[in-house]
Amino acid sequence: MQLRQMGKNGPQISAIGLGAWPIGGGMGPVAEAEAIATVRAAIDCGITFLDTAQAYRSSEDTLGKALKDGYRERCFLATKVSGCYARQDIEQAMNNSLRALGVDHVDLYQIHSWNPHYPVAESIEAMLRLQESGKTRFIGVSNYNAAQMREALQFGLFRTNQPRYNLFNREIETEDLLFCGQNGIGVLAHSPLAKGLLTGKYRSGHVFPDADERSGFGPFQGENFNRHIAIADRLGALAADKNLSLVEFAIAWILQRKEISCVLVGAKNETQVKEHLGAVGVTFSLEELAHIDAILLADKCH
Repeated sequence: MQLRQMGKNGPQISAIGLGAWPIGGGMGPVAEAEAIATVRAAIDCGITFLDTAQAYRSSEDTLGKALKDGYRERCFLATKVSGCYARQDIEQAMNNSLRALGVDHVDLYQIHSWNPHYPVAESIEAMLRLQESGKTRFIGVSNYNAAQMREALQFGLFRTNQPRYNLFNREIETEDLLFCGQNGIGVLAHSPLAKGLLTGKYRSGHVFPDADERSGFGPFQGENFNRHIAIADRLGALAADKNLSLVEFAIAWILQRKEISCVLVGAKNETQVKEHLGAVGVTFSLEELAHIDAILLADKCH
Protein backbone atom coordinates (compact mmCIF):
# COMPACT_ATOMS: atom_id res chain seq x y z
CA MET A 1 0.00 0.00 0.00
CA GLN A 2 1.23 3.47 -0.86
CA LEU A 3 1.63 5.77 2.13
CA ARG A 4 1.05 9.52 2.08
CA GLN A 5 1.64 12.25 4.61
CA MET A 6 -1.45 13.57 6.34
CA GLY A 7 -0.98 17.26 5.63
CA LYS A 8 2.16 19.14 6.59
CA ASN A 9 4.24 17.32 9.20
CA GLY A 10 1.45 14.80 9.80
CA PRO A 11 1.83 11.02 10.11
CA GLN A 12 2.08 8.62 7.18
CA ILE A 13 -1.30 7.07 6.36
CA SER A 14 -2.53 4.67 3.70
CA ALA A 15 -3.43 6.39 0.42
CA ILE A 16 -6.70 4.47 0.40
CA GLY A 17 -8.84 4.38 3.51
CA LEU A 18 -11.98 2.50 4.49
CA GLY A 19 -15.05 4.70 4.85
CA ALA A 20 -17.27 2.93 7.36
CA TRP A 21 -20.66 4.44 6.50
CA PRO A 22 -21.77 1.39 4.44
CA ILE A 23 -21.02 -1.16 7.17
CA GLY A 24 -23.27 0.88 9.46
CA GLY A 25 -26.20 0.04 7.18
CA GLY A 26 -26.69 3.43 5.55
CA MET A 27 -26.61 1.98 2.04
CA GLY A 28 -28.57 -1.16 2.84
CA PRO A 29 -28.15 -3.80 5.54
CA VAL A 30 -24.80 -5.53 6.03
CA ALA A 31 -24.55 -8.59 8.24
CA GLU A 32 -22.32 -7.93 11.24
CA ALA A 33 -20.05 -10.90 10.53
CA GLU A 34 -19.49 -9.73 6.97
CA ALA A 35 -18.86 -6.16 8.13
CA ILE A 36 -16.22 -7.37 10.59
CA ALA A 37 -14.59 -9.50 7.91
CA THR A 38 -14.56 -6.49 5.57
CA VAL A 39 -12.77 -4.29 8.10
CA ARG A 40 -10.18 -6.93 8.89
CA ALA A 41 -9.60 -7.67 5.20
CA ALA A 42 -8.94 -3.98 4.59
CA ILE A 43 -6.33 -3.86 7.35
CA ASP A 44 -4.76 -7.12 6.19
CA CYS A 45 -4.45 -5.60 2.69
CA GLY A 46 -2.67 -2.52 4.02
CA ILE A 47 -5.66 -0.15 4.18
CA THR A 48 -4.92 1.14 7.64
CA PHE A 49 -6.92 4.41 7.69
CA LEU A 50 -10.44 3.71 9.01
CA ASP A 51 -13.03 6.48 9.16
CA THR A 52 -16.38 6.44 10.92
CA ALA A 53 -18.66 8.93 12.73
CA GLN A 54 -21.15 9.39 15.51
CA ALA A 55 -23.89 9.58 12.85
CA TYR A 56 -22.92 6.39 11.01
CA ARG A 57 -25.63 4.28 12.65
CA SER A 58 -24.08 1.04 14.00
CA SER A 59 -20.69 1.66 12.39
CA GLU A 60 -18.73 2.50 15.53
CA ASP A 61 -20.06 -0.54 17.40
CA THR A 62 -19.20 -2.80 14.48
CA LEU A 63 -15.72 -1.32 14.14
CA GLY A 64 -15.15 -1.84 17.84
CA LYS A 65 -15.79 -5.56 17.41
CA ALA A 66 -13.64 -5.73 14.27
CA LEU A 67 -10.68 -4.06 15.95
CA LYS A 68 -10.27 -6.69 18.64
CA ASP A 69 -7.56 -9.38 18.47
CA GLY A 70 -4.76 -6.95 17.65
CA TYR A 71 -6.38 -5.08 14.76
CA ARG A 72 -6.61 -1.77 16.66
CA GLU A 73 -2.82 -1.57 16.88
CA ARG A 74 -2.55 -1.96 13.10
CA CYS A 75 -4.79 0.91 12.03
CA PHE A 76 -5.18 4.69 12.09
CA LEU A 77 -8.64 5.22 13.56
CA ALA A 78 -10.73 8.31 12.81
CA THR A 79 -14.23 9.27 13.87
CA LYS A 80 -16.37 12.40 13.99
CA VAL A 81 -18.78 14.31 16.18
CA SER A 82 -21.96 14.81 14.18
CA GLY A 83 -24.62 17.51 14.28
CA CYS A 84 -24.24 19.27 17.63
CA TYR A 85 -20.98 21.14 18.20
CA ALA A 86 -21.29 22.88 21.55
CA ARG A 87 -18.50 22.06 24.01
CA GLN A 88 -20.60 19.67 26.07
CA ASP A 89 -21.94 17.92 22.96
CA ILE A 90 -18.45 17.35 21.60
CA GLU A 91 -17.11 15.98 24.87
CA GLN A 92 -20.09 13.65 25.32
CA ALA A 93 -19.90 12.46 21.71
CA MET A 94 -16.23 11.62 22.12
CA ASN A 95 -16.87 9.60 25.27
CA ASN A 96 -19.70 7.72 23.54
CA SER A 97 -17.52 7.01 20.51
CA LEU A 98 -14.63 5.71 22.60
CA ARG A 99 -17.05 3.43 24.43
CA ALA A 100 -18.59 2.11 21.20
CA LEU A 101 -15.20 1.60 19.57
CA GLY A 102 -13.78 -0.05 22.67
CA VAL A 103 -10.67 2.14 22.73
CA ASP A 104 -9.15 4.74 25.04
CA HIS A 105 -8.27 7.15 22.23
CA VAL A 106 -8.67 7.69 18.49
CA ASP A 107 -6.03 8.91 16.09
CA LEU A 108 -8.15 11.62 14.47
CA TYR A 109 -11.30 13.32 15.74
CA GLN A 110 -13.25 15.52 13.33
CA ILE A 111 -16.12 18.00 13.32
CA HIS A 112 -18.49 16.38 10.83
CA SER A 113 -19.85 19.51 9.15
CA TRP A 114 -20.12 23.26 9.36
CA ASN A 115 -23.05 24.40 11.48
CA PRO A 116 -23.51 28.17 11.93
CA HIS A 117 -25.64 27.62 15.04
CA TYR A 118 -22.52 26.71 17.00
CA PRO A 119 -19.64 29.20 17.47
CA VAL A 120 -16.63 27.69 15.74
CA ALA A 121 -14.33 29.15 18.42
CA GLU A 122 -16.07 27.08 21.09
CA SER A 123 -16.07 23.96 18.90
CA ILE A 124 -12.36 24.15 18.09
CA GLU A 125 -11.52 24.87 21.73
CA ALA A 126 -13.43 21.74 22.77
CA MET A 127 -11.60 19.68 20.15
CA LEU A 128 -8.24 20.99 21.34
CA ARG A 129 -9.10 20.07 24.92
CA LEU A 130 -9.80 16.51 23.82
CA GLN A 131 -6.45 16.45 22.07
CA GLU A 132 -4.67 17.76 25.16
CA SER A 133 -6.37 15.11 27.29
CA GLY A 134 -5.04 12.35 25.04
CA LYS A 135 -8.40 11.17 23.76
CA THR A 136 -7.34 11.98 20.20
CA ARG A 137 -3.90 12.42 18.65
CA PHE A 138 -5.05 14.88 15.97
CA ILE A 139 -8.13 16.95 15.21
CA GLY A 140 -9.75 17.80 11.89
CA VAL A 141 -12.86 19.08 10.18
CA SER A 142 -15.15 17.67 7.52
CA ASN A 143 -17.15 19.25 4.70
CA TYR A 144 -15.71 22.72 5.38
CA ASN A 145 -15.07 25.10 2.49
CA ALA A 146 -12.09 27.45 2.31
CA ALA A 147 -13.84 30.35 4.07
CA GLN A 148 -14.97 28.10 6.91
CA MET A 149 -11.51 26.57 7.29
CA ARG A 150 -9.96 30.04 7.32
CA GLU A 151 -12.24 31.08 10.19
CA ALA A 152 -11.66 27.87 12.15
CA LEU A 153 -7.87 28.19 11.87
CA GLN A 154 -8.05 31.43 13.84
CA PHE A 155 -8.88 29.38 16.93
CA GLY A 156 -6.56 26.40 16.66
CA LEU A 157 -4.60 24.10 14.39
CA PHE A 158 -6.41 21.20 12.78
CA ARG A 159 -4.71 18.70 10.50
CA THR A 160 -7.35 17.59 8.00
CA ASN A 161 -10.49 18.39 6.07
CA GLN A 162 -12.75 15.65 4.72
CA PRO A 163 -14.68 16.93 1.68
CA ARG A 164 -16.74 15.17 -0.97
CA TYR A 165 -14.67 14.74 -4.12
CA ASN A 166 -15.23 12.60 -7.20
CA LEU A 167 -15.51 12.90 -10.97
CA PHE A 168 -19.09 14.17 -10.67
CA ASN A 169 -18.50 16.49 -7.71
CA ARG A 170 -15.48 18.73 -8.26
CA GLU A 171 -16.49 21.89 -6.40
CA ILE A 172 -13.46 21.77 -4.11
CA GLU A 173 -11.13 22.34 -7.06
CA THR A 174 -12.18 26.00 -7.25
CA GLU A 175 -10.63 27.12 -3.96
CA ASP A 176 -10.67 24.49 -1.23
CA LEU A 177 -7.86 22.24 -2.50
CA LEU A 178 -5.56 25.21 -2.96
CA PHE A 179 -6.34 26.49 0.54
CA CYS A 180 -5.56 23.09 2.06
CA GLY A 181 -2.29 22.88 0.15
CA GLN A 182 -1.21 26.34 1.21
CA ASN A 183 -2.06 25.73 4.86
CA GLY A 184 -0.72 22.21 5.27
CA ILE A 185 -4.15 20.64 5.73
CA GLY A 186 -4.45 17.03 4.61
CA VAL A 187 -7.40 16.26 2.34
CA LEU A 188 -9.33 13.07 3.05
CA ALA A 189 -11.62 12.67 0.03
CA HIS A 190 -14.95 11.01 0.75
CA SER A 191 -17.58 9.66 -1.68
CA PRO A 192 -14.99 8.95 -4.44
CA LEU A 193 -17.44 6.68 -6.26
CA ALA A 194 -20.35 9.14 -5.93
CA LYS A 195 -22.23 6.64 -3.76
CA GLY A 196 -22.14 4.03 -6.52
CA LEU A 197 -22.67 6.13 -9.64
CA LEU A 198 -19.03 5.54 -10.58
CA THR A 199 -18.99 1.77 -10.12
CA GLY A 200 -20.50 0.68 -13.42
CA LYS A 201 -22.79 -1.56 -11.39
CA TYR A 202 -26.14 0.09 -11.99
CA ARG A 203 -28.34 0.26 -15.09
CA SER A 204 -31.24 2.49 -16.08
CA GLY A 205 -34.39 1.65 -14.16
CA HIS A 206 -32.65 0.31 -11.06
CA VAL A 207 -34.73 0.89 -7.94
CA PHE A 208 -32.97 1.28 -4.59
CA PRO A 209 -34.76 -0.22 -1.56
CA ASP A 210 -36.12 2.04 1.13
CA ALA A 211 -33.38 0.96 3.55
CA ASP A 212 -30.79 2.44 1.17
CA GLU A 213 -30.25 6.21 1.55
CA ARG A 214 -29.97 6.55 -2.23
CA SER A 215 -33.68 5.81 -2.61
CA GLY A 216 -34.32 9.45 -1.67
CA PHE A 217 -31.40 11.15 -3.46
CA GLY A 218 -31.99 13.12 -6.67
CA PRO A 219 -28.96 11.81 -8.62
CA PHE A 220 -30.42 8.30 -8.33
CA GLN A 221 -33.88 9.14 -9.69
CA GLY A 222 -35.35 9.11 -13.19
CA GLU A 223 -33.61 10.94 -16.02
CA ASN A 224 -31.00 12.35 -13.66
CA PHE A 225 -29.95 8.82 -12.79
CA ASN A 226 -29.93 7.78 -16.46
CA ARG A 227 -27.72 10.74 -17.34
CA HIS A 228 -25.17 9.84 -14.69
CA ILE A 229 -25.13 6.22 -15.85
CA ALA A 230 -24.51 7.31 -19.44
CA ILE A 231 -21.53 9.44 -18.42
CA ALA A 232 -20.19 6.65 -16.23
CA ASP A 233 -20.35 4.32 -19.23
CA ARG A 234 -18.20 6.71 -21.27
CA LEU A 235 -15.71 6.97 -18.43
CA GLY A 236 -15.79 3.21 -18.11
CA ALA A 237 -14.64 2.92 -21.71
CA LEU A 238 -11.61 5.07 -20.87
CA ALA A 239 -10.96 2.87 -17.86
CA ALA A 240 -11.06 -0.25 -20.01
CA ASP A 241 -8.45 1.31 -22.31
CA LYS A 242 -6.15 1.43 -19.27
CA ASN A 243 -7.08 -2.13 -18.22
CA LEU A 244 -8.86 -0.76 -15.18
CA SER A 245 -12.35 -1.15 -13.78
CA LEU A 246 -14.36 2.05 -13.48
CA VAL A 247 -13.94 1.78 -9.69
CA GLU A 248 -10.15 1.67 -9.96
CA PHE A 249 -10.19 4.47 -12.53
CA ALA A 250 -12.34 6.79 -10.39
CA ILE A 251 -10.19 6.32 -7.29
CA ALA A 252 -6.93 6.68 -9.22
CA TRP A 253 -8.16 9.92 -10.78
CA ILE A 254 -8.46 11.42 -7.28
CA LEU A 255 -5.10 10.06 -6.15
CA GLN A 256 -3.32 11.90 -8.94
CA ARG A 257 -3.92 15.17 -7.05
CA LYS A 258 -0.94 15.94 -4.81
CA GLU A 259 -3.20 17.63 -2.22
CA ILE A 260 -4.97 14.35 -1.47
CA SER A 261 -3.70 12.52 1.60
CA CYS A 262 -6.21 9.67 1.49
CA VAL A 263 -9.22 8.53 -0.54
CA LEU A 264 -11.92 7.08 1.71
CA VAL A 265 -13.84 4.34 -0.08
CA GLY A 266 -16.80 2.51 1.40
CA ALA A 267 -17.05 -1.26 1.12
CA LYS A 268 -19.58 -3.88 2.11
CA ASN A 269 -17.45 -6.97 1.51
CA GLU A 270 -13.90 -8.20 1.00
CA THR A 271 -14.22 -8.33 -2.80
CA GLN A 272 -14.92 -4.59 -2.94
CA VAL A 273 -11.98 -3.87 -0.65
CA LYS A 274 -9.58 -5.75 -2.91
CA GLU A 275 -10.81 -3.99 -6.05
CA HIS A 276 -9.95 -0.62 -4.53
CA LEU A 277 -6.30 -1.63 -4.27
CA GLY A 278 -5.92 -1.61 -8.05
CA ALA A 279 -6.10 2.19 -8.06
CA VAL A 280 -2.75 2.61 -6.31
CA GLY A 281 0.12 3.61 -8.58
CA VAL A 282 -2.02 4.41 -11.64
CA THR A 283 -0.94 7.51 -13.56
CA PHE A 284 -2.75 9.66 -16.14
CA SER A 285 -1.28 11.49 -19.09
CA LEU A 286 -2.30 15.08 -19.77
CA GLU A 287 -4.17 13.82 -22.82
CA GLU A 288 -6.15 11.35 -20.72
CA LEU A 289 -7.02 14.01 -18.15
CA ALA A 290 -8.18 16.33 -20.95
CA HIS A 291 -10.35 13.54 -22.39
CA ILE A 292 -11.97 13.01 -18.99
CA ASP A 293 -12.66 16.73 -18.65
CA ALA A 294 -14.17 16.83 -22.14
CA ILE A 295 -16.64 14.06 -21.29
CA LEU A 296 -17.74 15.84 -18.12
CA LEU A 297 -17.89 19.26 -19.78
CA ALA A 298 -20.00 17.91 -22.64
CA ASP A 299 -22.59 16.80 -20.09
CA LYS A 300 -22.73 20.24 -18.46
CA CYS A 301 -23.33 21.85 -21.84
CA HIS A 302 -26.53 19.86 -22.42
